[in-house]
Formats: sequence, structure tokens, C-alpha cells
Amino acid sequence: MKDYHMKQLFFILTGITVLMFSACRNTFTSDASGTFEADEVIVSSEQSGKLISFKVSEGDNLEKNALLGQIDVSGDKLKVAQVEASIHALSLKTNDPQAQTELVKRQLALQESQMSQLQHERIRMSNLLAADAATQKQLDDINSSIDQLNKQLEVTKQQLKLYLSNINTQNRSILSEQSPLQKSVAQIQNQIDKGQILSPIKGTVLTKYAYEGEMTTVGKALFKIANLDTITLKAYISGLQLPQVSLGQQVNVLIDNGKNDFKKYTGTISWIAAKSEFTPKTIQTKDERANLVYAIKVRVRNDGYLKIGMYGEVKFK
Repeated sequence: MKDYHMKQLFFILTGITVLMFSACRNTFTSDASGTFEADEVIVSSEQSGKLISFKVSEGDNLEKNALLGQIDVSGDKLKVAQVEASIHALSLKTNDPQAQTELVKRQLALQESQMSQLQHERIRMSNLLAADAATQKQLDDINSSIDQLNKQLEVTKQQLKLYLSNINTQNRSILSEQSPLQKSVAQIQNQIDKGQILSPIKGTVLTKYAYEGEMTTVGKALFKIANLDTITLKAYISGLQLPQVSLGQQVNVLIDNGKNDFKKYTGTISWIAAKSEFTPKTIQTKDERANLVYAIKVRVRNDGYLKIGMYGEVKFK
């Protein structure tokens, strides 16, 4: 009999506990509420042409700069080959200074050799004259030959410089056409590079707008991506609550987890609106009499459960 009464008492206490928990759950009030959003990036085509490949599916988790597809750029590749052929043709038009001036250089070397011999002969003749074994006229003739050869050397050297200058000027004129062509190659190559479809950020593919085999144009949307590792809850607070919040402040973020339960996260206030706005119809604030509210953004580390558009509530610590 005693055990029977004890069991009754246990069930009564359990029932009271459940009722108290339900009452607490049903009377819970948040300080602010809103919906989750993320920084969504719409990736558009930077080139026109056929999508040769495009391996993207909604829900894919991508790394930054991951190669996702290729737009047909065969026409641009042909343009590059054509311009590079023109650059090669210019190099064939230039002259080799070494070959063009070889004859003059040989003539100069011969004259310098003759000058060396005459100078040795002048020394020998001076010695002979000092020993009365030669005449002054013989020495004068050698000196005259040296003066004449010096003049010939100067002419040959000037001729060599002139040849080199003319050839270099001619080559520079030809090669001056090369720089614009090289810039054209770089410009076309840039268009070829834009034919590659890359992921601009690390994130999850939300929507796919194009498919392999389709034609695309510059600016046409290909897919939408967002980094969901950290997600933002945009909520609204009244002017009375404004002094309670600050940038970097940690708050509790709660979302529905079944009928009578919440899933709790820790969030950080990353933005507070600088000016007020009228209360959105779908938003309720703690002070229902407030006509003007301030938007705040709370950054929450996502464990994979939080989704864009999901409703959430904020409770200040």
C-alpha cells in the first residue's frame, strides 16, 4: 500500500515538472528575431561561347579557385597563333650586325697590322739614322706613311660605326612593331584565361543557372555560391534595447529544434545599423509599441544545420 502511494506521488511530481517546463518553454521571450542570410555571390560568364564543360551541381562544396568548367575559346587561340607568327616574321627581317660589318672589321684589322709594322720600322730607321746608316728622307717617308695610314684607320673606324648605327636603327624600326603585337598576345591570352570558370570563394553551390553544351555570353549568370561555414542572422531591436548591444558582443541564438525545444548557438554581433527604420511586418521586437527599430547582424558558426532563410531568435547575455 505504501509503495502504491509512493508511485502516485512520483507521477504527480513528474507531471508538475513537465507542466513547469512546458510553461517555461511557452513563456520564453526573445530579445530580437529575424532570419538567417549569407553573402551570396552570383558567378557570371566572362567570355562568350559554348560551355564545353561545366561540372557543377547544387550543394557542391567548392574550394576557392577550383576549376569548374571551360568555355570554348578556340577562336582566340587561333588569333594568338596568328599574332605570334607575325612576331616571328619580324625577327626574320632584322639584320645581324656581325655579318654586315665583317668585311669592314677585316679591313680595320689589316690596317692596324700595317700600322704596327710601320711603327716598328720607324724605330729601326731612327736607330739607323743615329748610327749614320740611313738618311733622314727614309725616316720622313716612314713617318709620312704612318700619318696616311692613321687617316685611313679613322675613316675605317667611322665607317664601322656608321654601319653599326644604320643596322641598329633599321632593326629598332622593325622591332618597334613587335611590342604592340606582344601586347595583343597578352590581351588575347587574357580573354582565353577568362574562358576558365573558377570558383571565386570557398563555399556551397546554392543555384545552378547554366548547363554543359549551352551557349553563354559575357555577364550571363552561371551559378550562385555562398560560404555557409559562418552564417548571419539579421534581426531587429528597438531603440530601448540599443544601449544593451555593442559590436563584438556575444549573444545566444536559438532556433526551433522540434515542437517544444530550441537549438542553441553562440553568436557575435558584427554590425549595428547607424539609423533606424520602420518595423518590418514580419518582425516582432521585445517592445511591441516601437515603430522604429534598428537592424543588427549576428555572425554564427554553422554546424551544417543552419540554412539561409531559417528563422532565429536572439537572447542577450
